[in-house]
Amino acid sequence: MARKITIDPVTRIEGHLRIDCEVDNGKVTKAWSSGQMWRGIETILKGRDPRDAWAYTQRICGVCTTVHAMASVRSVEDALGLEIPVNAQYIRNMIIAAHGMHDHIVHFYQLCALDWVDIVSATKADARAAATLGQKLSGWKRNSVQEIQGVQDRLKKFINSGQLGIFASGYWGHPAMKLSPEVNLLAATHYLQALEYQRQINQVVAILGSKTPHVQNLVVGGVTNPINLDSPSTLTIEKLFNIKTLIDEVGDFIKEAMLTDVAAIGANYADWTQYGAGVLNYLSVPDMPMDSKSTIFEMPGGYIPNGDISKFSPITSQKDPVLYDNIKESIKHAWYDGDWDRSPFEEETEPNYTGYDSEKKYSWVKAPTFMGKPAQVGPLPHVVAMYLSGHAATKKYVDATLSTVSSLAGTTVGIDALHSTIGRIAARVIRCAVLHETITVQWQALIDNIGKGDTDTFNAPVFPSGEQRGVGFHEAPRGLLSHWIVIENGKIKNYQAVVPSTWNAGPRNNDDEPGPYEASLVGNPIADAELPLEVLRTVHSFDPCLACAIHLVDNKRTPLSKVKVL
Repeated sequence: MARKITIDPVTRIEGHLRIDCEVDNGKVTKAWSSGQMWRGIETILKGRDPRDAWAYTQRICGVCTTVHAMASVRSVEDALGLEIPVNAQYIRNMIIAAHGMHDHIVHFYQLCALDWVDIVSATKADARAAATLGQKLSGWKRNSVQEIQGVQDRLKKFINSGQLGIFASGYWGHPAMKLSPEVNLLAATHYLQALEYQRQINQVVAILGSKTPHVQNLVVGGVTNPINLDSPSTLTIEKLFNIKTLIDEVGDFIKEAMLTDVAAIGANYADWTQYGAGVLNYLSVPDMPMDSKSTIFEMPGGYIPNGDISKFSPITSQKDPVLYDNIKESIKHAWYDGDWDRSPFEEETEPNYTGYDSEKKYSWVKAPTFMGKPAQVGPLPHVVAMYLSGHAATKKYVDATLSTVSSLAGTTVGIDALHSTIGRIAARVIRCAVLHETITVQWQALIDNIGKGDTDTFNAPVFPSGEQRGVGFHEAPRGLLSHWIVIENGKIKNYQAVVPSTWNAGPRNNDDEPGPYEASLVGNPIADAELPLEVLRTVHSFDPCLACAIHLVDNKRTPLSKVKVL
């Protein structure tokens, strides 16, 4: 007999997400994804100076900060046809890559791993055997018996005290947990190490962006980083080589610990390559522009309909009309006034809450479509597009990861395994390694260009009278992000942000087709409906950011909480 389960809120994400599922005979048969807050940033921006939009939009979220800033300045630059100095492109790209690496490390270890790794089981492991396993899998310098034993001792103290701290509220001992105590202990060790390395790569964002979260160095037309090799108050060679040291150290962790961990977990949960595929229309855009006109990109993008790689269509420009002309959003099942399916240029954002009704309106998230169909965005679509484009770094890491998984699993695992819950997680880790190679390219390009005597970082914008329209595209850590702006006489007339978690977390569209979260849950096994870990595994594999997809504005400025400072 079918029963309905509700997870509200889904935790270990940014924002408020509700998932409803119908479960019959131990499997999900239907699912609904509901965003539980309203995003009002579009209303806030009306009438403001377009040059200020980036500072507002990066406050949509406390995690996805730089990505909204980048998409916002790009939207204004696109509307004005403004070129960007190459030094500014390289600096922006380094921020994008560093932020992406930080985001992917946090997702894999802090937000996702605990769906697969049993922390309590790790306390029963043989620390020496765990260290031997780690040393067999890779040459990671911190897989020593001493460090792993130290982690196990800390975990035991947590558990014996009855206070699991950051590991509280886990599904420890759940029948869907399959890793051995030694693998659990090795993963737990890297979990704690990851806290150090995500902070380290975020220092690159802070150095270049003046602070993080919410960078301060962006501006329509470039960046505010002055380059003067003789002044210690500007971007100097010393600062650039400090950045390079941080990049190299984090790269060692990604390549020798993180990639190995995702392969080991994937091999042990090979059955999860059969679950969670969902929407197989994959959409990504090229990013990391390498020239002032943004026509050459370090990382390619493209579109794959229905998972058919033989029909892969490269998207080589962020100005491709296929993007401008084929992205729409529907509010048929979202709490906004009306029932339309429009281009973001023509959208309105008028909230109209009518209560939760799974057959009518049930979410604050709109439903985007590409060429009239729902599309999945994120590291999986991006990695597959880059792989099919022949991107060297992507091919290297995809092939190496699949080879390691095949060796550990004792069977050949091909690229088709990526179309799944566990494959989506692996793609994010692979993209993290690709970003590491990319940031190294950007760093060297900046050094070389400065060496030629070029220190320009800004071109001043000019706002003509009349109306201008532009879109800022960005392949963010969670996938395709686009900011759509209409400028009239130098002021913002309309502004819309179509974000990755809108694409993936959206409700059913104008044709009642389910969004990627909803489609990916159908067919998922449920061992215990009271402890729906398997639902969380698939939802977390997308790395939800509902603060980006929807955002709260309170015109009455009602106090939400009080904090006493001691």
